[in-house]
Amino acid sequence: MDSTPRNIVPLVTPQDTAAFAAAAPAAHLSYHGGPLLSNVQVQAVFWGAAWQQPAQAALIPRLGEFFTFILQSSLMDVLAQYSVAGQSISQGQYLGPVTVTTPPLGNSVSDPQIQQALQQWVRDGSIIQPNPNALYFVYLPPDVVSILDGDSSCAAGGFCGYHNHVAGSIFYAVEPFITCDGCNFGSGIFDSLTKVSSHELCEAITDPASNAWFDDASQNEIGDICNSGVTTLGGFVIQSEWSNDQNACVIRP
Repeated sequence: MDSTPRNIVPLVTPQDTAAFAAAAPAAHLSYHGGPLLSNVQVQAVFWGAAWQQPAQAALIPRLGEFFTFILQSSLMDVLAQYSVAGQSISQGQYLGPVTVTTPPLGNSVSDPQIQQALQQWVRDGSIIQPNPNALYFVYLPPDVVSILDGDSSCAAGGFCGYHNHVAGSIFYAVEPFITCDGCNFGSGIFDSLTKVSSHELCEAITDPASNAWFDDASQNEIGDICNSGVTTLGGFVIQSEWSNDQNACVIRP
């Protein structure tokens, strides 16, 4: 497993937003030979009993609507330019939600614990079997902190979410229940989750094992470059993604 700072969704400060608006980012993604998720298949995994409570349970079908739309949207068409020989990126498919309550969660969960849980869910059939296009989105419940390489979700210098992999064969994104400054987007938790999910979706497709498409100078992935480019598509709060073709952060080719 290889995790690097570019796997995360950094917190967005007012200064970040102002700098993004003032000047276009200078970047160019280069291909480094790794796998792509050519026809991504997303399964959302809602971990913890709190997702059975009415407030959280109501978010599950809404996030399903988001994925169903975004995986067939112009945002996916932007990614087609990053196709390589034998790996042609096209639109994806949402496979639906799964709610799991085991293993039990404490107040925090580390990335190794998430990897162990994913492998357990694969073994017991709770989630679909891994395949070259499978991408699991693990949504954590309120008041559970995500920890990656010593950094914590919503902490100073921390992150809003991240993506990673297990031995280049199980690809996943982790989405904490973000309600903190720097991770608040739109008008509430749903908008914040869709923004961060759009970031990690596009990065996981174009750089699932941290060895495919990223900028050599900054080490940033497609979403990192445009992290402050918050916008809407189809009524959902998302972020723009970097286009080599257009030399800009965009939401359509």
